[in-house]
Amino acid sequence: MSRHPMAEQARLLAGTDAATAWRLLTQMTPADVLRFDVSFESWADDGQHPPDGEGWRTWLMMAGRGYGKTRAGAEWITGLATRRKGCAIALVGATIDEVRKVMIEGESGLIAVGKRYGLRPRWEPSLGRLSWRGGSVAYCYSGENPDGLRGPQHHFAWCDELAKWARPEATWDNLQFGLRAGPRPRALVTTTPRPIPLLQRLKGGRRTVVTTGRTDRNITLSADFVDLMVETYGGTRLGRQELDGELFDEVEGALWTRALIEKRRARAPDTFRRVLVGVDPPAGAAGTCGIVVCGLGVDGIGYVLDDCSVAGRSPEGWARAVADAAASWGADRIVAETNQGGAMVESILRGVDAALPVRPVTARYGKAQRADPVALLFERGKALFAGAFPALEDELCGLVAGGDHGRPGRSPDRADAMVWAMAELTGGVAKEPRVRAL
Repeated sequence: MSRHPMAEQARLLAGTDAATAWRLLTQMTPADVLRFDVSFESWADDGQHPPDGEGWRTWLMMAGRGYGKTRAGAEWITGLATRRKGCAIALVGATIDEVRKVMIEGESGLIAVGKRYGLRPRWEPSLGRLSWRGGSVAYCYSGENPDGLRGPQHHFAWCDELAKWARPEATWDNLQFGLRAGPRPRALVTTTPRPIPLLQRLKGGRRTVVTTGRTDRNITLSADFVDLMVETYGGTRLGRQELDGELFDEVEGALWTRALIEKRRARAPDTFRRVLVGVDPPAGAAGTCGIVVCGLGVDGIGYVLDDCSVAGRSPEGWARAVADAAASWGADRIVAETNQGGAMVESILRGVDAALPVRPVTARYGKAQRADPVALLFERGKALFAGAFPALEDELCGLVAGGDHGRPGRSPDRADAMVWAMAELTGGVAKEPRVRAL
């Protein structure tokens, strides 16, 4: 007999999109749904499964909202508490109230998961204690009160929404000093990521295993809800953090910050004075050719319109991508950096379309120095993002004032292309307004 009786249904659901999975779930009988729900390991997403191996101490689950972090945490703790008798477990949330309402009493919390398996853990709210038959006991703590963890020993810990703890460093440190009972103490951290130092430190820890997950991976969520969230927030910093579970590493001294980028998003106007394509050719065959389209509105504001960058293309391949971008947006001019290839860059571009209006430019300063005045335009509201451009935005947030790029090994080709186009737009001579069909 299979260990997971609902495995066949789980494989079927796993191979479909969220909308189809939801439809299949609604066609099940109530009894089938209950049996399927209990068979968590057979249908859980990969990021909800505990790590394999013996060497890890911290399991960091960074995922989007609604991914199923609470259910995964409650399943892990329930399994440990019932299989290993007499365990002491720490439940740490942002507040004691959230430990109670989410981790213990919530619809995906420990009491609900216990009932699914026919278990009835004893909850004593006045003592902040949850216990199972066999002697395992879980105790409540909060990220507001680090001293509450000073002294007690624990075999295991479940830390929820660590990124919103009031005193994360002190709380985590005190937990670690007491996480010493038994032969292999471990902690699970379930959180939607935020760029706080502790989360960055945990992510890079030698004995940390990181799993991730997106909101749209939860097959039990309404397809309409997922579609609305993706339509509204997809690609933005908030969406990438809250839906995709991405952890952003803010670079000290960066010319662009995530907050600035979000503040400078706007709809593209229908009318432009000029539209340019900035090009930063690749240094080698495997490199990225930065291709970014920018337009100057009749109000004198510059807009980032599109990121058409390509990677791994031959010279003819990336040149064709440039020509396609120019044709698609009706660009007045292509501004192409010639430091990598010299006059050959213009020749390659004209080779795919002799009529391309190419203006070669040569860089005399470093990328960050060239980008500095363009970043100032965004700070003053004179330049805006007409959409979300995740790869480009990541590069912009790595350009450091007075330096080059704060993320070694990543060449900011898209950022450089945008800088060339935006600098040309804001410093060039304006033409008559024209209307472009969106």
